[in-house]
Amino acid sequence: MAKRKKYPKIPNGYGSIKYLGKGRRNPYAVHPPTTEFTLDGIPKTPKAICYVSDWMVGCAVLTAYRAGTYYPGYEKTLAATADISDSKLIQSILADYNLTKASDEKLDAARKTFADVYEEFYQWKYERDQSRKFSQSSKNSTRAAFKNCAVIHDKTFSDLRHQDLQNVIDSCTLKHSSKELIVSLMHQMYSYAEIYELCDKDYSAHVKINTEDDDEHGVPFTDDELRILWENKENDVIQMLLIMCYSGFRIAEYAVVTIDLEEKSFHGGLKTRSSKIRTVPIYSGIYDMVVARCNKYDAKNILGCQTQKFRKDMASVLSDLGIATAATGEKHTPHDCRHTFSSLCEKYGVRENDRKRMLGHSFGGDVTNQVYGHRTLEDLRSEIEKIKICY
Repeated sequence: MAKRKKYPKIPNGYGSIKYLGKGRRNPYAVHPPTTEFTLDGIPKTPKAICYVSDWMVGCAVLTAYRAGTYYPGYEKTLAATADISDSKLIQSILADYNLTKASDEKLDAARKTFADVYEEFYQWKYERDQSRKFSQSSKNSTRAAFKNCAVIHDKTFSDLRHQDLQNVIDSCTLKHSSKELIVSLMHQMYSYAEIYELCDKDYSAHVKINTEDDDEHGVPFTDDELRILWENKENDVIQMLLIMCYSGFRIAEYAVVTIDLEEKSFHGGLKTRSSKIRTVPIYSGIYDMVVARCNKYDAKNILGCQTQKFRKDMASVLSDLGIATAATGEKHTPHDCRHTFSSLCEKYGVRENDRKRMLGHSFGGDVTNQVYGHRTLEDLRSEIEKIKICY
C-alpha cells in the first residue's frame, strides 16, 4: 500500500490544508488563518475556502488568499494535478508568494511603533555600521534623547506627523541642550526610516526649539580677572580666552566660523538659525591675536586643538594664575567667556538688539527687529568698539 505523500509544513498564520480521506474527488480542504479561539484557548477551524484535488493546488489557493488575489472558483483555473513540476502552478504560487511577502512587509512597517523604529535605528547605527566608531557618550546621548520622547514611544511610527514631534519638544521642560539631542535623534530616525520605507516623508524636517538657548549657565570674568588675563596675554591659552571674551562665540563655533581678516569679521556659528547667520566684527583689542592664531594654526579653527584639550589646558592655566574658581565657587568654563562678552556689552552700553545679534540670539516674537532691523558690519563695529579694556 503506497504511503500518502508528505508535504512541507504550512507557516503559522498562513492557513491550513486538511486531508479528508480517500474516496473524494477533492480530498483537501483549504482553510484560511484561524481568528477565533475557544474559552480554553483552542483555535476554532474556520470554514473552508474551497476543496481541491491536490495539496499543491491548495497551497496555491492559500498563497493567493493571503496575497489578496484569490476569488471564488480560482482553484478551478489551476492545473488540478498532483504533478508538482507543473510550471504554471509553481509560477502562480511564486507570483502570489511575492505579493504576500511585499504585503506582509508593508503591514509590518505600518504596525511599527516609534520605539520599534528606534530599536532598529540604534542597531543600524551603533552595531551594524562597523565603518565608524562611536563613543559611549554618543550612545548615552542617543538613549537619553529617546527616553525623553516617552509620550510617543507606543505610537505607530507611520501615523506620526510634524505636530506630534513638535509637541514633544514644546512640552519638554529640560535644558536647551537636551532638546537639541531630541531633535537630532528625530532627524536621524527619519533618515533611517526613509531608507527603509517606513514613512512617506520626513516629518521631523521642520521641528524646532521654540525657547531661547539656555545651555551652560555661566559666570562672567570680573574686571580683576580680565586684568590678570590681559597681563598674561602672551600665553597661548589666555590669548584664546581673550578672543572668546571679546567675540562671544561658543567654544565649538570657532571650528566653523569664517574669519575675514580684510573686513575684520567673524561670520557663522552653530545651533540656531540666528547663530548660523550672524556676523561679529573683530574687536580692535583682539585683532592682532586673531591674526597671529590664523598664522600659527588655521583660520578654519583658531582654537588650535580639540575642545576637550582646551578645557583641560584652560583649567590648568587659570589655576596657576589663581583665578580658576569664580566668586560663586564654580569653576570657570569656556562658556563663561560668552557670558563675559554679553556682560561687557551691557556694561559699556552696546545696543541691546546689537548685543543679541552678535550673540546669535533670536528676537522671538519681535517681528519689527526680525524683518526691518538690518544692521551693517560697520554699525555693529561702532557698537562693539564701545567696550573698553580694563587695564
